[in-house]
Amino acid sequence: MAGGAAGFAGWAFWEGAVDAVRATLEQWALVSAALRWLDAIGGQGLHALVAPLVVVALAVPALIVVTLLLVALLVTPAIVDLVAARRFPTLERRRGGRWWQGLAWSLSATIAAVVVLVLSLPLWLVPLVALVLPPLIWGWLTYRVYTFDVLAAHADADERRRIMAEQRWQLLAIGVICGYLGAAPTLLWAVSAATLILAPVLIVASVWLYTLVFAFASAWFAHFALDALERLRREASAVDLPVAEAPPPVTLDTLPPP
Repeated sequence: MAGGAAGFAGWAFWEGAVDAVRATLEQWALVSAALRWLDAIGGQGLHALVAPLVVVALAVPALIVVTLLLVALLVTPAIVDLVAARRFPTLERRRGGRWWQGLAWSLSATIAAVVVLVLSLPLWLVPLVALVLPPLIWGWLTYRVYTFDVLAAHADADERRRIMAEQRWQLLAIGVICGYLGAAPTLLWAVSAATLILAPVLIVASVWLYTLVFAFASAWFAHFALDALERLRREASAVDLPVAEAPPPVTLDTLPPP
């Protein structure tokens, strides 16, 4: 779905988007001066790449968010059912998360991640920060969305909140690793400037790779979170077991007569 929509958008709007961005950049005095400087030093090729690069930089985060949410909505439930059937067949489904709660949770987390992403854009000019910050943001978003989704069917609300609180750092670490894996398809754009010419095709390929990464993330979160839920219930059952009373001591008075 995301690949088809991205392919159609690239076919229908790529040239118009590039032209619109180029016209907008030329209206800004500072950017226009920088572009004229590039032309003066023989960088006409770089001048021509600025607008397509801006379009790609705006399109890729949107593609990541849309793909993440589509995988959470359409793929994650099937993966959770498969993991539960094969590894946790006796785990009770308490259905503590309704579909509208999952939707509201995912949208709120997405909005928060996009706001942080936009506010942090100036920091991306620092090389080391550019390598660390985006995967952290995508990792946090992945952790928030997929933890809720994989526990929605099996855990009740209290169990879900407890697991997300007690296993916060482990779940966040899984999300960050998946965030770095999700950044791998972006390297397609760093191979060569020629990739910008093939951007409409590569965008579809990127969506496919993002889908694989987020499907893998769903499986990892399902294994980890359902295992944590099973352990939590075992611990609760052990605490709730009644303590057997000790038998009375045997004394000479209590012995039967010979």
